Amino acid sequence: MKIGLFGMPMHPGHRPQSETYDEVAERIILADQLGYEEVFIGEHISCTNEPIASPLIFLASLIHRTKNIRLGTGVVALPNHHPALVAGEVAQFDHMSKGRFNFGIGPGGLASDMELFDVLDNEMRGKKMYEAIDIILDIWKSNPPYKYKTENYDFGLKDMVIPELNVGTMLKPFQKPNPPIFSTAMSPYSGSIKVAVERGWSPMSANFCGEAVVASHWQKYLEGCESVGKEPTGDEWRVARNIVIRETDAEAEEAALNPDGGNFFYLDYLWKVLVAANYTAVMKTDPNMADADVKVSDLVKDIVIYGSPDTVAQKIQAMREKSGNFGTLLLSVMDGEGANEAGERQTMTLLANEVLPKINSMEKASSLAKV
Repeated sequence: MKIGLFGMPMHPGHRPQSETYDEVAERIILADQLGYEEVFIGEHISCTNEPIASPLIFLASLIHRTKNIRLGTGVVALPNHHPALVAGEVAQFDHMSKGRFNFGIGPGGLASDMELFDVLDNEMRGKKMYEAIDIILDIWKSNPPYKYKTENYDFGLKDMVIPELNVGTMLKPFQKPNPPIFSTAMSPYSGSIKVAVERGWSPMSANFCGEAVVASHWQKYLEGCESVGKEPTGDEWRVARNIVIRETDAEAEEAALNPDGGNFFYLDYLWKVLVAANYTAVMKTDPNMADADVKVSDLVKDIVIYGSPDTVAQKIQAMREKSGNFGTLLLSVMDGEGANEAGERQTMTLLANEVLPKINSMEKASSLAKV
């Protein structure tokens, strides 16, 4: 198994954005030093608690401050952008990072962004996303003239092309034929998982999904593999989780359930957002449970993986055996206000230096036992 980071990221509204940008950047630099494979940063334009409007701009500031970690969007909400603009900006970033880029895409998950860009209709938004990525991929493999006419897009470029000067020619990515593509999922039995596998993309399960939802994603992953005749190893599947690691189980539980802690704030805030959007099923252990009966402490106990390094390693491996053998675990980036930053860095360090080796040793022992 490999490890990475996933950050929406989310912070209390009273914190200055410049401060939180620095905090997340320093966390990514630490991840690079600890050997984390990749990081994905989210896009939210109309919410100051989730203050990264452009993950590409934010991640560009880290190209020369990191050495090995792959920098990824998690995600570019394609229905909110013109596909030609995304094609150009992503290709540029891929060159700037010398191919150290992962292209995460999705339909978007923030309702206020959907209203802002007039894409509240779920079916239309999904169609627009797939139309956009198809256009982007075509731009990257072709030269002008360009002409695209779909249900949601109608544009082209032919009259202002000067071939001998490359005027009208769109930039192609550094990675050939294109950067690896990643697609997120959060709904139970999300069809986007199956589509991702069928298209050769890597699926990612959101961190706030309960384990039952993650297990349903594995079922869709298996369906996708079966439909294209692919061996379902799970290697390309990413699963993001909230994790708290301390030296003892008691210390970890206290940190996870601390009302002033980053995980408690995160799940309390996100639950309120999902209640307002009438979309709480994604977080519930019991889908029949009334929203009014759900407590944040129960969400923490169900969603957050916490404990000593030994306990966390055992919990993660048990989850993989029960919910699907995901190849990469993405640690969710939590707010680090005050004393929380030291705890987040402790979790990051223990996950890389103690938990990951334990999981891989267990996995190796299990594989040898099957031989």
